[in-house]
Amino acid sequence: MKCQYCEKPATFHITELTEPDGPQVMHLCEEHARGFLQKEAATPAASIAGALAKQLNLGQTKQELAELDQKECPVCGISFFEFRNTGRLGCPFDYTHFSDDLIPLLTNIHDSVEHCGKRPRRAAAADSHAELIQLRREMEEAVEREDYERASEIRDELHRIEEAGSTEQNAREEEE
Repeated sequence: MKCQYCEKPATFHITELTEPDGPQVMHLCEEHARGFLQKEAATPAASIAGALAKQLNLGQTKQELAELDQKECPVCGISFFEFRNTGRLGCPFDYTHFSDDLIPLLTNIHDSVEHCGKRPRRAAAADSHAELIQLRREMEEAVEREDYERASEIRDELHRIEEAGSTEQNAREEEE
């Protein structure tokens, strides 16, 4: 379907419900939709216009999206494509690694990028958990490269971190 004002393909289809005339349907290209949203910002439909404006700001070309889908987390190995399909990230480091790509998405969904609410007690453990994931991955890669000395060093470090974590957990349980 083409835009009502030009020959470009219509990517926005807006239905305005008005009492006396019935529903008014508009088919607009991105350029004319931007103009419509700027014109409508002063009317009661401003909240709808704001929502559509956010969608326009998120728009990415096919090529940009394909490049983004190839981006992978160095800690857990999840790709942005996997995240888009499942809606779940692989580890806490993903928020840092994909931050530039997640901020527009979070702003669109939550109207904010800051958490306002309770934090779990185990939040501090998330950092060490990400480190454990990365070390396990490095150990697997070392074994694949047949670098057994490095793999054993990583294994020893993993044991040290896990023992320190269990000691802290036991101390917390005794306090409770």
